[in-house]
Amino acid sequence: MHSFLKNNVFSISFGTSLSKLAGCVRQIFIAAAFGVGVTYDAFNYAYIIPGFLLIIIGGINGPLHNAVVAVLTPLNKKNGGIVLTQVSIKLSILLISLAILIYFNSSLLIELLAPNLSYEAKSIATYQLKILTPCIPLSGFIGLSFGALNSQRKFFLSSISPAITSLTTIFFILLSWIFNQKNDYSHFFTYTGLLAFATLTGTLIQFVVQISEINKIGLLRLKSNFQLFNEERRIFKLIIPASISSGLSQINVFIDMFFASSFQGAASGLAYGNFLIQAPLGVLSNSLILPLLPKFSKFRSDKDFIGLQKILISGIEYCFLTTIFLTAFFITFNNQIVQLVFQRGSFDYSAALKVKNILIAYAVGIPFYLYRDLLVRTYYSIEKTNFPFKSSFAGIILNIFFDWFLIGAPINNIGNLSPYNFGVVGIILSSVIVNFIVCVLLSFNLRNENIHLPNLDLLRKIILMSLAAFIDSTLCITILKTTKNLNSNLGEFLLLIFGSLTFFVIYFFLTKCLKVNRFKVYKKKI
Repeated sequence: MHSFLKNNVFSISFGTSLSKLAGCVRQIFIAAAFGVGVTYDAFNYAYIIPGFLLIIIGGINGPLHNAVVAVLTPLNKKNGGIVLTQVSIKLSILLISLAILIYFNSSLLIELLAPNLSYEAKSIATYQLKILTPCIPLSGFIGLSFGALNSQRKFFLSSISPAITSLTTIFFILLSWIFNQKNDYSHFFTYTGLLAFATLTGTLIQFVVQISEINKIGLLRLKSNFQLFNEERRIFKLIIPASISSGLSQINVFIDMFFASSFQGAASGLAYGNFLIQAPLGVLSNSLILPLLPKFSKFRSDKDFIGLQKILISGIEYCFLTTIFLTAFFITFNNQIVQLVFQRGSFDYSAALKVKNILIAYAVGIPFYLYRDLLVRTYYSIEKTNFPFKSSFAGIILNIFFDWFLIGAPINNIGNLSPYNFGVVGIILSSVIVNFIVCVLLSFNLRNENIHLPNLDLLRKIILMSLAAFIDSTLCITILKTTKNLNSNLGEFLLLIFGSLTFFVIYFFLTKCLKVNRFKVYKKKI
């Protein structure tokens, strides 16, 4: 593996893994408390807009994060801190105004996002959206601080920071159980906005922790300098088109949820399934892509396109090697994963069956999701944002069509025009198709940016990796069929542990034999 990746993968992977572990425990608590029902459905719709801004503005690998990394990396701490302050003030004013606008129009927004929700769900979602609106201005500084910390090679805090919100949510649920042991706490969970209050509190704590760290490393400077106006303008020049481009991608979430509102419990099922996928995918994204961004920016400033091309090709190979493994793993062990993680309390057998089908559909799209993410970040790093914008816009149009078509192409007073009605699974498959098309467009357009990928060689390696995953999955599924008598959680847990180890070993050696695996194992490092 490239030496730059080696130096940063461990700290990022460790921090992100802890964060994802906390997120997993949070989802277990949410599943036990709410199951697949109206309360969690309502929260997922209420969280769409604040969550959208937290991802676009405040997320790791988001446009704001990438722009700050690109601009602050070559600056010294004094000038970097001044630029950070100037951008923070302007961005905060904009986001506070937006939060006020959303607060007073929350009912209308929920009606637009989920027209087919029940009246009860819409009321709960509206109330929760009002609680969540302060997260919007907080997301601005969180995104800025992620970029500032990473520009100083401080990756660990950025990776572990999302765990704060997860731990806060767990605390709120535990607290509610303690104070409502003698009462029926369904009313508490439904009408008090517990999840919304927990999310807001966690975001606020995250903001305080990060501003403290920014001050500690010397980047919090309450000064202005007009001589650095060009650097500030450069950040906004990168943020605006990149945010619109990423925003267009996130609009697909709005579209999916719009169509999902026709299916009871769909929003909850999508949230649980997406979480199971995003947990390991987030580790991969941060570990493989995050360390590459400063390197891409350096190659771009040095005009070393050969070096950039070389490290990008290496990143692509590792991207597909790991994501194809994940796809096969989730398809093979979906039953054990859903049962062990969620099936308890309010999360019954019917909920588990729904999430299993959703999980398999999500798993199919893992390679295209991460590859698209890598390509888009590459364009951001070399400050070429026009084509990702155009491809994201095309993706929205395609997603509307495939969402509509794969749930039967319904038309009022006429019925379904399409013979293919896959329900909620069709909405996920639509995203898989769209991501694949966009990946192809982004890959071939790189040659216009003087980056030439060996597409045929990469395709050959991807096919061989897929073959290894198919053989591995077939063998493990055959073994699983002989162990159906293990119905206890302990038995399923042991089966998942030993099955995972077996699955990994087989995949590792198959990809080694096919010469598509460049990971090396050293005894001293073990």
